[in-house]
Amino acid sequence: MQPTTTGDGKAPTLISSVNRALTVLDCLGSAARPLSAKSIARATSLSLGTAYNVLRTLAHSGYVVQDQDGFVLGPAHPAMAPSGDGVAFAHERAVLNGIRDELQAAAYLSRYHDGEIEIVDIVDGPFAPRVDLWVGLQDSAHATALGKQILAALDPAARLDYIARHPLVELTPYTIRTPREFIRALERNPTTMVDDQEYSLGNTCLAVPVTTSSWVGAVAISVPAGRRAPGVDHTAVDRVRVLRRAAERLALFLGVGTAGFEATVQPASMQSATVQPETTRPAPAARQHGQDREFQHLK
Repeated sequence: MQPTTTGDGKAPTLISSVNRALTVLDCLGSAARPLSAKSIARATSLSLGTAYNVLRTLAHSGYVVQDQDGFVLGPAHPAMAPSGDGVAFAHERAVLNGIRDELQAAAYLSRYHDGEIEIVDIVDGPFAPRVDLWVGLQDSAHATALGKQILAALDPAARLDYIARHPLVELTPYTIRTPREFIRALERNPTTMVDDQEYSLGNTCLAVPVTTSSWVGAVAISVPAGRRAPGVDHTAVDRVRVLRRAAERLALFLGVGTAGFEATVQPASMQSATVQPETTRPAPAARQHGQDREFQHLK
């Protein structure tokens, strides 16, 4: 934006503190991931001390929020650019934080993009650890609730094309290996998907769809197989209800201005991991039958 001038052609008097605050907000509004104070300082050419002062002031007014991964736009921000990735990301991160806090479980968001299934974001915490992503989603979507939920939402031709391009590799003894059985599992209950130790022994994941005119995705949680989080007494039905409510909110936020919305979680394991022989994994453990019964009606 070019600076305005006064009637006599002279540059107007500007309030530097306001200019710095707007610069920081513009920086966060154009970002598709949380930014640290150091990153903001570098991007805006502010000193670190000045960046902290601006962020503290904006946070006090609710224009920015700090979570464990950095700063994002806060609820008081007027969403100056409705199509901005930063605005969509701030809403999405708030929804995932809500899932984690209510269910005491790590929350995941994924999407189907250019023929592939990718992780968009993960929110976890000390009492809600994420699953170790030991195999990238490109090689393991068939064994995850996220991947199965997205594949269930695709039309049959796109689904078969994906399966043809991605072999159903065995990751645990519970991974579905045959295409016919896999497709039957997708069609059995296409609005709720469960991964019962199919990706990782000792972990169960639950996913529901997040679908808009421009977005095919899924939101999910992971919980220890056969156990519930300490102090939390949620049934599978409770979890599905929370996830579906969150999916409705996500669909509203992500259905607007997400053309350039990029995946924010790209650990090295998801970029370069290859499927290791099963012998490198822990020895199979018996499934937790209590957890099996709890999720059986969802499969």
